[in-house]
Amino acid sequence: MSDAQVTFDPKNMPFRRLGPSGLRVPLFSLELTPERMGVGGSMKGKVRVAFENGINMFNTAEGHAEGHSEIEMGCVIRELGYRRSDLVITTKLFFGIWSGPNNNGLSRKHIIEGMQESLKCLGLDYVDIIFAHQPDHPNSTAPVEEIVRTFNYVIDKGWAFYWGTSEWSAQDIESAYHQSYTADKLKLITPITEQCQHNMLCCEHPKKEYAPLFKKYAIGTTVWSALAGGLLTGKYNNGIPEESQLAAHPDLSKETIRDLHGEEGHMKI
Repeated sequence: MSDAQVTFDPKNMPFRRLGPSGLRVPLFSLELTPERMGVGGSMKGKVRVAFENGINMFNTAEGHAEGHSEIEMGCVIRELGYRRSDLVITTKLFFGIWSGPNNNGLSRKHIIEGMQESLKCLGLDYVDIIFAHQPDHPNSTAPVEEIVRTFNYVIDKGWAFYWGTSEWSAQDIESAYHQSYTADKLKLITPITEQCQHNMLCCEHPKKEYAPLFKKYAIGTTVWSALAGGLLTGKYNNGIPEESQLAAHPDLSKETIRDLHGEEGHMKI
């Protein structure tokens, strides 16, 4: 990576501070999932186009394609010769890639071992942001204090610079901040961002539920499904085109396809 010759040109891409941190991120980022965009050349081409147009933030998760997303993402970055300091790389922990009682969730064991596995798959020494892919309370396996302390440990070890949440409720995020400020009176590092679904058809969380958090903690957001899975582009108005992602991956999109054919889907269109 230190011999990389490709220099990042942000073009006219707007960059903004992410939440209360000093990290500057582009207005747009690219989610990398091989099962959605193909492997090898397809992902490589999309990353190159994004990078050449001012997008240097790339997101994935340990559970995407059973770990192959992180592997493919790391290979593409190396093949394209991008300088690591020019990139903002994020990944998410929770779902794991192996079966077993401790191979998912947000216990200290899985966060640490999952982080190590993700870095191994990516072929990187660190990521810029590590996300908790969802709150752990449905399984009631990890106390919030344990989660907060362990993400702080990950940061202290240099495996990530920041941590964030994904698909957490405002109450969950508030709990994480409370633990950060009060656990044994230690000033622990708080999450800097929430990764939530946000588009014209799904905006309840960011516009209403999270509003007090934005005011109180200046927490940032990175969003997924900004185009509602392509629905807002209009390409599904007259059915499912053959060249669309839904047509290419029907097994991964069963619920979406079923919804499109239902009354709710027709209302959205």
